[in-house]
Amino acid sequence: MTAHRATPMTGHEASCLAAADHFVAVRGRTPGDRSRETFATLAAAEAFAATFGDRRTMIYAVTVEGRSAHITNA
Repeated sequence: MTAHRATPMTGHEASCLAAADHFVAVRGRTPGDRSRETFATLAAAEAFAATFGDRRTMIYAVTVEGRSAHITNA
């Protein structure tokens, strides 16, 4: 995992990462220009984000129960 975080991971974030079913990469600020892509692995989400080269893609870990947490910007 590329750990580009300004703060340490919280317990909730660590728990979601450990139990992640999939990862979501989100770009854009407003609903009208926001895009959302789903990936099976963190590495795949980070590879997608790297294609933009601006570190503005927010990556979330999502558990099978639907809990989610922001993991990194890539």
